[in-house]
Amino acid sequence: MTDNTNPGNFANRPKEEVKEAASKGGQSSHTGGFASMPKEQVQEIASKGGKASSGSFEKGSEAAKEAGRKGGLASGGSSDD
Repeated sequence: MTDNTNPGNFANRPKEEVKEAASKGGQSSHTGGFASMPKEQVQEIASKGGKASSGSFEKGSEAAKEAGRKGGLASGGSSDD
């Protein structure tokens, strides 16, 4: 065990529990989400893309432009200003 008390840290869990989790490999520990939906339903949702998103900005607004500029700068991009 470590000084880190985060229960998500495998070092803080009993070895048997860690071995059991590791034996599952990349298998999901839950059954929800897209994996449990019919293919047609997933395709319908995906076809909507970002259209279903409530969004925070009005298209073309100054606030949207500023947020995009800041995001680009934070990602290492450059600004044309």
